[in-house]
Amino acid sequence: MKKTVLCLAAAICFTACKQKVSPAAGEAADSTAIKMINDSSFVKHLGVLASDKFQGRKPFTAGETRSINYLKEQFSALGLKPGNGDSYFQEVPMVEIRSTPDSKMVFKGASGSVTASYLTEFVAGTRRVRPQVNLQNSPLVFAGYGIVAPEYKWNDYAGLNVKGKTVVVMINDPGFSDSTLFKGKSMTYYGRWTYKFEEAARQGAAGILIIHDTAPAAYPWSVVRSGWSKSKLQLEEKDNNMSRAIVEGWITLDIARQLFKLGGQSDALFAQAMKSGFKAVDLKMTTSLKVTNTIKKSVSNNVVAVIHGTKRRDENIIYSAHWDHLGVGEPVNGDSIYNGAVDNATGVAALLGLAAAFEKATEKPERSIVFVSFTGEEQGLLGSEYYAKHPVFPVRKTVADINMDMMGLAGKTKDIVIYGFGQSDLEDYAAASAKKQGRVTVKDPKPSTGLYYRSDHFNMAKVGIPSLFTGSGVDNVTHGKEWGQQQADDFFKSRYHSPQDNFDPKADVSGMVEDVRLLFDVGYRLSNETTFPKWKSGSEFKVMRDKAKYKL
Repeated sequence: MKKTVLCLAAAICFTACKQKVSPAAGEAADSTAIKMINDSSFVKHLGVLASDKFQGRKPFTAGETRSINYLKEQFSALGLKPGNGDSYFQEVPMVEIRSTPDSKMVFKGASGSVTASYLTEFVAGTRRVRPQVNLQNSPLVFAGYGIVAPEYKWNDYAGLNVKGKTVVVMINDPGFSDSTLFKGKSMTYYGRWTYKFEEAARQGAAGILIIHDTAPAAYPWSVVRSGWSKSKLQLEEKDNNMSRAIVEGWITLDIARQLFKLGGQSDALFAQAMKSGFKAVDLKMTTSLKVTNTIKKSVSNNVVAVIHGTKRRDENIIYSAHWDHLGVGEPVNGDSIYNGAVDNATGVAALLGLAAAFEKATEKPERSIVFVSFTGEEQGLLGSEYYAKHPVFPVRKTVADINMDMMGLAGKTKDIVIYGFGQSDLEDYAAASAKKQGRVTVKDPKPSTGLYYRSDHFNMAKVGIPSLFTGSGVDNVTHGKEWGQQQADDFFKSRYHSPQDNFDPKADVSGMVEDVRLLFDVGYRLSNETTFPKWKSGSEFKVMRDKAKYKL
């Protein structure tokens, strides 16, 4: 396998956020503990987790067995206790479905037809746990963004009956094209593809096709293709997901334009859908598709370890990072193992470094520190969704979740990115910890990518737990911002969700070490306080924490 240098997964921000540093920032974190987070430990863990032996760490494979056992062994060796009773594992019942659709998807209109080829022009599957499903002569409706958001006075399904129909919708949300709508360039959950599938099902649609467009999606078609060309996992549901649409999938922008033309519409329809009050358009055509499934029910595992607090043992702080990646898939440049070095062996290595630091701290934390490595993140945040529904530690006693995903490597930087800026008090903690390092926190420079909604902390936030998600900065202390930006762009263009996301043992991990030490400082401070951080006014998650059952 051709190895490439592990590159930074975060993007650049050119202006530091002006934040007040809390006078209660506390003393510097335990120096003995800090030394446990170092270059050699990162290189060691990354070399193991991102090796070919782990086969891309996909759930239900030998890669899962090796991954979760490696974590168990490391936690145990460090002296951490099992987090789930007497076990380091939390079982997560899942269903693996290998969906194989017809090789062609044909759209028929009165004046002709449009044919899309599987993988190159469309991808499709089903969440229904059935050997075969059939979408038959389903009328096509263009439903704009496919969003129902009362708080933004937006309803693409207003007055529309989509029962038996297939909706065609755009990716992202209206704020991407009009900064006065929704949260402007900051993507909301309504812009995520997962939401669009869920909403189409709630509306009773038989099928849903999302139009891929690289800029608003924030990734190229190749990422969609790689994700849909292999089996997919989902949580096991009692109704076998019969409440979901028969077919879920994507089409390319070119196919969408052909559909508009066949339906007597022009590209102006896209612009119309970006405005409030848009009414769905009947495209006056039908489509059919058969999907054959290979089904396997099994159990995957979250890995949970804990360091019990010395005074407030029942209160806890979670550090999280998903252990899974994409396994073995379509070859790219002769390589078919999706090793996931950046995504997310870096986060798991950080988790282990933090565990070592807290365990070796001279002054032990007063609150419990929980380390969770989730399964199925790449399949739709499945492990964290299951944990949020079946928490091992009570939600109302969980102080915060500090999540690590796609950690970067551009040497030491002057900045660190806060994703979803403006969400919670944890950002102020991060700013205080950054100041100790002579650094600054910065806003996400590309909020339209919606990264705050694309990793496991999102499911923690959805049940009200204040959640911090940072990305490594790129204002390199030696090479500057332009160089850092080039590393970030190169990663997303060439290595993200591809077999080229490999690890080079000679890579400079000093920036990653610095970031994790910062996150240790945040958690260490939280662990010795009696107060709970709060969601900021305007956060969509504040209402969840304010609900009676989550009140503290």
